Order: sequence, then C-alpha cells, then structure tokens
Amino acid sequence: MVVEKKFPIKGFKEGLLIKVGEGNWKDVQTNLLDQIDERIDFFKGAEIALDLGERIMRAAEMGVLRDKMSDRGVNLFAVISKSNVTDSVAESLGLSTHQTVMKENDSAVRNALADGEAAVLVRKTLRSGVSIKYPGHVLIDGDVNPGAEILAGGSIFVWGKLRGKAHAGIDGSEKAVICALEVDSPQLRIANFSKEFQKNKAIFKKGKIVSQKIFLESGEMKILNWNSDNPLK
Repeated sequence: MVVEKKFPIKGFKEGLLIKVGEGNWKDVQTNLLDQIDERIDFFKGAEIALDLGERIMRAAEMGVLRDKMSDRGVNLFAVISKSNVTDSVAESLGLSTHQTVMKENDSAVRNALADGEAAVLVRKTLRSGVSIKYPGHVLIDGDVNPGAEILAGGSIFVWGKLRGKAHAGIDGSEKAVICALEVDSPQLRIANFSKEFQKNKAIFKKGKIVSQKIFLESGEMKILNWNSDNPLK
C-alpha cells in the first residue's frame, strides 16, 4: 500500500522546484505523479526541477520519470542532487544538474507570506514573454507588461500596472482574487471564470486612477475599489 505524501513546491525564475523525500522510489514516483495529476491544469506546461537530496538514481528510473512527466505535458529539465552518481545520470539524459540554475539568491525573487499562506514576491517588472507560475499567492512589486502572464494557485497582487494576462485560482479555487493599482489587461481569469477588459479603460475617481480588486461572486467576476471595497462600475 502506497502512503500518499505531498511534496513541497517552490516557484523560481525558471519554473518549479519539487523536493522529494526518502523512501521506496516506486512509491515516491507514484506520489509525485498523483500530485501532478490532481492539479494538472496548474502543472501542464511547467518547467520542473527535482531536488533528490542524497538519493542515488539509475538512468532507467530517471528516464521513466521524465517520460511519464512528459506524457502529462510537464518538462523535467533539471535535477538537484548531492550524489555524484545521480548528477552523472542526469547529465547523460541531457538534464541540468547545477544548483545555480535555481537562482535562489536572485534578489528579485523571494519567498513570502500572504494572509499567512505561502507566496512568492517578485520585485521587478515582468516584461513580454515572461511567465510566472506558482502554487500559492503571487506578489508583484512592479508592472506586468503586455505579453507577460501570471498563473497562481492562490491570489495575485500587483503593486503596479497589470497589462498582461493573469489567472488566479488556477487549480479551481474560487476564493482567489486579483488586485492591482491599475488594470489594463486583455484577459483575467479566476478559477474557471474569465473576463475580457477593453484596452485603456482605467477607472478614475477625482482625476486619479482607482486601484482594483477582481473577485468571484455567484459565478460572476466583479470589481471593487481595492482600498475601500466599494463597487466600481
């Protein structure tokens, strides 16, 4: 009998880091794939790095896992390991093995908390072509330019202009919200609901742009003043 175990996930600039623990490899692999299957909308298209610790892996085991992840639309591109044998196996399969790929010391990306829950804080403007994907909340200290996108399992908070695409509650959470100092996005999504906005239609009050909070209520996406929770037309 396989004991179900959830593995911790961290977001970083290049994708997602999943740290797997010790134990029978078949059980670990089953739990990992089950975790991906349960949130396939979130994981699909993701770039994954696995932290295997001191585990010694064989080429056949790592190759099977990579193929099974690929079948799910997930790309295993890196392995972080304390084992020279595992590093050699990963390199033979064309996977990156250097921990510097994680850029955990990147001053622009930090782990954070939002409402006491896991979040990632990105202190820079997201330019066209950049995609941020994280299982928790995403906090952006900067603008989100057209062509950039944010995919979050939780809520999205932008201390700047949100002009790219944003999808909060990607795993189906209808309690997620999207907040920004200015919203000029072609499309916003919360859970399975979407809303298209007309370009250059910022909301003004007394000559100033009003920060906005987008949320779900009775299956409909609504907008409030982020600062006062007053409805906006």
